[in-house]
Amino acid sequence: MNALSHPFSMLDPSRVVAAVESLGFYLPGEPFALNSYENRVYLVSDDERRRWVAKFYRPGRWTDKTIQEEHDFLQELDAAGVAVAAPWRNAMGQTLHHHEDYRFALFPNLPGQAPELENPEHLFALGDVIGAAHQVGKQGAFSLRRRLMLDEMAREASDAVLASGWLNARQQKSYQRITDKLHEQLGAVDMQGVEYLRAHGDCHIGNMLGRDDHFALVDFDDCLMAPAVQDLWMLLTAQHEADWRMQLSEVMEGYEQHSDFDRRELQLIEPLRTLRLMRYSAWLLARRDDPAFPVAFPWLNDEGYRDAHLRELEQQRQAMQQKPRWLA
Repeated sequence: MNALSHPFSMLDPSRVVAAVESLGFYLPGEPFALNSYENRVYLVSDDERRRWVAKFYRPGRWTDKTIQEEHDFLQELDAAGVAVAAPWRNAMGQTLHHHEDYRFALFPNLPGQAPELENPEHLFALGDVIGAAHQVGKQGAFSLRRRLMLDEMAREASDAVLASGWLNARQQKSYQRITDKLHEQLGAVDMQGVEYLRAHGDCHIGNMLGRDDHFALVDFDDCLMAPAVQDLWMLLTAQHEADWRMQLSEVMEGYEQHSDFDRRELQLIEPLRTLRLMRYSAWLLARRDDPAFPVAFPWLNDEGYRDAHLRELEQQRQAMQQKPRWLA
């Protein structure tokens, strides 16, 4: 697919302004493109000096009903006092809007910065907001959003990578060997008794904004039914054992202000890390036709990067064989 035929190729600033103004707003200035690759996201200001984030959904990825489930969950969280950016509603209560061939939503702009995962106050605050969100998430279930299935989702990713032509013959053989072992390990993970809830699904530091001791969750594009630890494990980044346990302690203290956490879910951290690694490479390859991707990820086709990815997967295979850190 060439750049001119890509779904976002015609989404220029004038169309962004026209879409937002079709809702009754007036934008005196130009939209400012924010970092986003799966969708297209713009910061806009209206004539009352209110700042909004206009999110244009990638065509063909979600159905309207699936997007609406995301919006309904955000409205539920907002009504419960959880710090999130809930979508703007028009007079008819609609949150998903259409302009030409695009679907979009408006969210209030939440100022702030990404958290520092070495800062105990930030960790406590993140645990606090995620715990509050999960307490609401437990009170219902998604009917259309995915349910996190470790081996099923990993196989989708590895099949896509193997079919993409991305790896050379040597790398393809190594990838097949490593992922066959990873699938065995993921398939053997005991999920019996694990509670699933409506989760954010992608709690990396770019999706948590704030300062001091208050943070909000943004971008619920990947929300799904998942164990609670899915939204917590990416906060535990420390390499040294004492630092890792400090992070865990602060996150748990904040989280359990609102919601109990089953410590047995910590055994899912390495399987979840493995799944994310596998899905990330498959996602990059699936979006190679998007003109934004070669610019943002120029190293994707480097042989060195592909070899590094194989080494990382092998390290994960070994990590899943070891005793979990929380039991050490």
